[in-house]
Amino acid sequence: MPPAATPRTRPPASRTAARGGPLIAGLLLLLGTLLTVLAPPATAAVTSCSPTPTTACLNGTIRTAAGEPAVGVELSVTGPEETTAVTGEDGRWFAEVATAGTYEVAVDEATLPEGESLRDPAANPRAVTVTLGSSAGALFPLGEPSAPSGPTAPPAEGGTDDPAAPPAAGGGEPGLDTPTQGGSGGSSITWARVAQQAMAGLVFGTLLALASVGLSLIFGTTGLSNFAHGEMVTLGGLAAFVFVQVVGLPLVPAVVLAVAVGALAGWVQDAGMWKPLRKRRVGLTQQLIVTIGLAITAQYVFQFFFGGGSLRIVTANPSTVNLGPVFITTQSLVGLVVGLLVLGGVAYFLVGTRTGRATRAVSDNPALAAASGIAVDRIIRLVWTIGGALAALGGVFLGLYFNATAWNMGATILLLMFAAVTLGGLGTAFGALVGSLVIGLVVEMSNLVIPSDMRYAGALVILILVLLLRPQGILGRAERIG
Repeated sequence: MPPAATPRTRPPASRTAARGGPLIAGLLLLLGTLLTVLAPPATAAVTSCSPTPTTACLNGTIRTAAGEPAVGVELSVTGPEETTAVTGEDGRWFAEVATAGTYEVAVDEATLPEGESLRDPAANPRAVTVTLGSSAGALFPLGEPSAPSGPTAPPAEGGTDDPAAPPAAGGGEPGLDTPTQGGSGGSSITWARVAQQAMAGLVFGTLLALASVGLSLIFGTTGLSNFAHGEMVTLGGLAAFVFVQVVGLPLVPAVVLAVAVGALAGWVQDAGMWKPLRKRRVGLTQQLIVTIGLAITAQYVFQFFFGGGSLRIVTANPSTVNLGPVFITTQSLVGLVVGLLVLGGVAYFLVGTRTGRATRAVSDNPALAAASGIAVDRIIRLVWTIGGALAALGGVFLGLYFNATAWNMGATILLLMFAAVTLGGLGTAFGALVGSLVIGLVVEMSNLVIPSDMRYAGALVILILVLLLRPQGILGRAERIG
């Protein structure tokens, strides 16, 4: 008599946890190592200004025609208050005021480096409108005087403390310094400015991808469009702020801990909310409504504890690196390198590991994956955990890139994240990466031809066109409905 067939059983819970645990630990270890190696060495404290609810900051960068920092340039600030400022070793200057209103910022041309002159002498002084709790920029490009082009609004200095504010007009971007400052979108397009905006798009697209990949993985494995994913990004930025400014930790361990907080938040969400809803067979539409309510609740919890102003994770002024015609801060450069390496690690996990292949199987067909012995719920739990960690990492680097974080930072880029995953292909991690890079480049390059206040409009146009012309996205697969 032949022996009875052994029933096929699912892998025990500990097996999936044993695979996912080392992955998270390895990601945190890799992140800490990369940040330690790539982070700039500690330097002496530099003069900086961090706005509070009762103060505001004026700032700017002055560089020579050759792109070198202009050191020792004196500026005067007059208006509701009067103060002075002097550029430091990196060409940056700061002034703090406690009264909102319109100020005039003037450069003492006698203190300019020898042989240097203002490119637009008629714009000295510049009128700057200041609001308490934020920063305002005034840029004074040096070089050969140019023909007047009519009055323009003073551009905002790269590194504004408002994460929702537009970048510096004329191609400036938070985290990036622009050698061709001044003007508004569409004016004085040069190759140097194109290169600067392309670098800004690459950096922003990479950081956007960190936030978007988790959103795409969650949709692929559960079918849920998580409108609260932006709050996971905000959580990462705020956690880094707490660890650095409140606890007093150095930046590197603070970033690692912020990523751990994001991973824990993703795990708790699935364990405490989404798995029970799935077990009760709650529909995706109802779950989507829950994500909207969760997003609103989280936003106002953040605002209650952290206030409505902007918060700087690092108050020290970052140094800049000159890459040919492009100026980029060390924080943005480190974020770009770490982001690309982490995204490469995620790609290897999905393609080269057994758990990653199981994740893709669940994304393709959860019922068939379950019939094949894959513990679907545990794969989904792992995806929520990894998605939370990646969103938190993206939030930290976006906070450093914008030079500020706030209670609604994730909400301001949520549309961009959805545009990225839709463009790349819903549910595909590689599609989210490709879509994020395209969106990042479009958003930043659009500053060359349209006002910077409208730069996010390009992402909305792309989202509409993709839904009309290719709903499955760049890397998605067309499916027959009905």
